[in-house]
Amino acid sequence: MDSDVAGSVSVTAADVLAAQARLRRYLNPTPLHYAERFGCWLKLENLQRTGSYKVRGAMNALLAARERGDLRPTIAASAGNHAQGLAWSAYRLGMQAITVMPRCAPETKIAGVAHWGATVRLHGDSYDEAKAFAAELAAQNNYRLLSAFDDPDVIAGQGTVGLEMASLMPDVVLVPIGGGGLASGVVLALKSQGVRVVGAQVENVDSMARALRGDFSVREPAATLADGVRVKEPGTLTQRVLSELLDDVVIVREAELRETLVRLALEEHVIAEGAGALALAAGRRVAGKRKCAVVSGGNVDAGVLAKLLCDVRPRPPRKPRRRVQEAVVVEFTPVLDEAAAKAGVQARLRPAAAIAIAAASLRTTAVLPAAVPALSEELLT
Repeated sequence: MDSDVAGSVSVTAADVLAAQARLRRYLNPTPLHYAERFGCWLKLENLQRTGSYKVRGAMNALLAARERGDLRPTIAASAGNHAQGLAWSAYRLGMQAITVMPRCAPETKIAGVAHWGATVRLHGDSYDEAKAFAAELAAQNNYRLLSAFDDPDVIAGQGTVGLEMASLMPDVVLVPIGGGGLASGVVLALKSQGVRVVGAQVENVDSMARALRGDFSVREPAATLADGVRVKEPGTLTQRVLSELLDDVVIVREAELRETLVRLALEEHVIAEGAGALALAAGRRVAGKRKCAVVSGGNVDAGVLAKLLCDVRPRPPRKPRRRVQEAVVVEFTPVLDEAAAKAGVQARLRPAAAIAIAAASLRTTAVLPAAVPALSEELLT
């Protein structure tokens, strides 16, 4: 989106609510899952139609255009997920869609777009080259150019992810950032409820983080497993929203991202693409009592996943600390002392014995004298 145009366009929480009303007929809410070993809730957008949250923004944009009477063919540039979302939405609504994808786009995503009947054009070696070519075709043929992230209807559609997380009452929500469409929508949906929203980007693929710090230089993003967030220039509208509302951005190393993706598959049985595991990878650096990370997509090439599972050996998770046991012993120290005195036990109790005696004393005082000798032989030192 041109910067002058973006300056005159706004998107609000009311637009997100309107998008939710439009999408309710077409898209079901995705589940929330608690990943115990990560200590974090997951919003499973990998289970969304077409395997990514992107279908929300694409469908909302087509529905909003139809309401305005704009029935032109829609063209979009995408590394894959936005293209698939647009293709599926156009198929459901009986509209025409053209997608421009870089040649390096994953085969599974190219096949997904073609499956829904959209026209596929492969051009360039990056998203930004595909984006320039899509803009050229739109100008030549009077197509509607739909940005993958820098469009108010797209942002509002992505924000419905945040509305579905509101029932969880999280204190921190983590979202991956490429161009910033998902993060902008989620922060619009949740900021008024006092939720901290933290973005995640990959090292050397951090154009939005740099822009929010005032560095607007254009750099070629590094090659990354998270191809869905490999964007050279962030959106103008999304940048304005995030500069006002986003709490922080965490930069993740490529090795952390790869390990998180493998752990998700092996420990939580969740298949995520690189960008889909990005928010959770950032979660280990963010404190929160009730964290929730968006698993933004699951369209990973089978060959890439197989290689990761063979090559990456994640570190074993730390064993959980037994805080409850210690708390019980401290809380019931007077009860235990009295029980030991009545039973004539002079030895020091192990924690297991202490808990057992305390539990027995809560049930009935009559059990207490008999409980200690019964446990003494096995549990006392």
